[in-house]
Amino acid sequence: MSRLFIAEKPSLGRAIAAALPGPKKNDQGFIRCGNGDVVTWCIGHLLEQVEPDAYDDRYKKWNLADLPIVPDQWQLRPRKSASKQLTVVRKLLKESNQIIHAGDPDREGQLLVDEVLDYCKVSKAKKESTQRLLISDLNLPAVKRALSQMRSNREFIPLSVSALARSRADWLYGMNMSRAYTLLGQKAGYQGVLSVGRVQTPVLGLVVRRDEEIENFVPRDYFTLHALIPYQDGTNSFDIRARWKPSEACKPYQDEEGRVLNRKLVENVASRITNQPANVVESEQKQTKQSAPLPYSLSALQIDAAKRFGMSAQQVLDTCQSLYEKHKLITYPRSDSRYLPKEHYGQAGVVCEAIANNASELNQAVKGADLSLKSKAWNDKKVDAHHAIIPTPKKASVNGLSGNEMKIYQQIARQYLMQFYPPAIYAEAKLVFDIAGGAFIAKGRQLVSAGWKELMGKVDDEDAGVDAVPPLPEGSVLTCREGEIKDRKTEPPKHFTEATLLQAMTGISRFVEDKELKKILKETDGLGTEATRAGILDTLFKRQLLTRQGKSILSSPAGRGLVHALPSESTYPDMTAHWEHQLQGMAERNQAYGPFMDSLQTRIDGLLGQVKQGEVPESLRHLPKVERPAYKRKKRSSAKSGAKKTYARGKKST
Repeated sequence: MSRLFIAEKPSLGRAIAAALPGPKKNDQGFIRCGNGDVVTWCIGHLLEQVEPDAYDDRYKKWNLADLPIVPDQWQLRPRKSASKQLTVVRKLLKESNQIIHAGDPDREGQLLVDEVLDYCKVSKAKKESTQRLLISDLNLPAVKRALSQMRSNREFIPLSVSALARSRADWLYGMNMSRAYTLLGQKAGYQGVLSVGRVQTPVLGLVVRRDEEIENFVPRDYFTLHALIPYQDGTNSFDIRARWKPSEACKPYQDEEGRVLNRKLVENVASRITNQPANVVESEQKQTKQSAPLPYSLSALQIDAAKRFGMSAQQVLDTCQSLYEKHKLITYPRSDSRYLPKEHYGQAGVVCEAIANNASELNQAVKGADLSLKSKAWNDKKVDAHHAIIPTPKKASVNGLSGNEMKIYQQIARQYLMQFYPPAIYAEAKLVFDIAGGAFIAKGRQLVSAGWKELMGKVDDEDAGVDAVPPLPEGSVLTCREGEIKDRKTEPPKHFTEATLLQAMTGISRFVEDKELKKILKETDGLGTEATRAGILDTLFKRQLLTRQGKSILSSPAGRGLVHALPSESTYPDMTAHWEHQLQGMAERNQAYGPFMDSLQTRIDGLLGQVKQGEVPESLRHLPKVERPAYKRKKRSSAKSGAKKTYARGKKST
């Protein structure tokens, strides 16, 4: 009985074929194996959503009166660059008895192959017997293991429905809102594309609000007071610095953060405590443990690589794809998980050997790893279709990696090795003094045993410059020499950088007031997915809605104009939280596709109704001209053609 394996990409197809019996015969777009099995592949999405004019010719011309555009019967078409491969897959589907779905192990990978099976009109019986192959490591032993653990593809239908709903909803929202606001912009004389998306617009809103908060920031003076208490420990003498904790009576002189705004009050307390007894009324000494950070998800890796190497999210993703597909040195990179299946623990020895071979800088770290230790990363309950990004057991040839590839490989490998190191241990001390009736608190923290922090190569900010606090018993009495007053000014927040914007996208719940929505956003891991975040930022830069200034990411005048023109629900993460909650519900079989789409359509009708009735928003008037590269100016360029391309595929419409 011949089986047809459909992989997401050629690299995965070749890895599957290598694990099947020989001899192998390579053909145009597929590989025939010795036992009659055939392996073929998609090239990412073989299909894309059609543009509006495929539903009706009149949509070629952008017109506010035609909105909203809502397809009666959704249509897909072959992507131009992939139509040849689609023909190959269609022919092979007719010849095969058994189909094996080998899309990437995520929502998008599930839909990508399922939609090809639907488009090629595969019979119901064949669809029902289709099996699912989940691969996250392209090396031979891992692929062979996956081949022995296949599941029924029917188990994954909810994942497909969820991805389909997201893709169609993004098309409906993005296509209609982008046309509407680009047309408003054109009325005001702006010739660029004002693209709107469920995820990209709340991200833009974050940056606009941060920029404006910085511009409108008015610094305020505030004052800190420390009691300086001399202490002699044998030959060692130093000042214990205890910070004043204002009493309830001082509330009227403090801001919402508890900072004291009245200098006279601080001066008064400082004079009262000079040369007065400092009584220890509370003393606490304890040891605390800090466990190693978990292995990387893609976002966590992108954030660290942006901080450490200044790499953009897209650069990190591209580098990871190369390490995964070309070199086979890391596992599946578009992962949102930071946990590992328990069976992976058995491979720790060979993975560590591979790290020592592939990154000589980590030789000492490998030698120091204790493989009998096991961090909380190994947890089957927290692993579903894919797991954290870790090195594979493959040994690379010397000098086979580019500079960026080596940096990212080492980052992933170091994080993996940390799982075999003990926790960092701190000695923490806290003293509360009563001085002239006022409370003064001294806190100290010292690193006693570095544990996994040895692998960091430098002192963490949190370990540097911590005050020394001796272990004094309660009832001890010292003398406060003087009060030290410092004049300070409140500081504005900092502009977003690539790292902090990615952190904001993954920790977006911080920016939401509603407790239920906070919970949803924490569970769904924020705005966008691991696979789309880099692309979302890229789109905002290409559309000139965001700009870079050194490491800072700033909103452009057009970006601000758009955010102020849109209803606030489009520029905050709340709507996305509702969507994600429902999409997750579909994946978990407790939410239906129909009601979700109906409710979205009603919302879009309402939003477009507001646009049609209103005037051109003031914020879109007087926007600067769009700069285009010289080579493009020769062509007849229009905002319309640009936006059309953006929304041609639902996958890119966030």
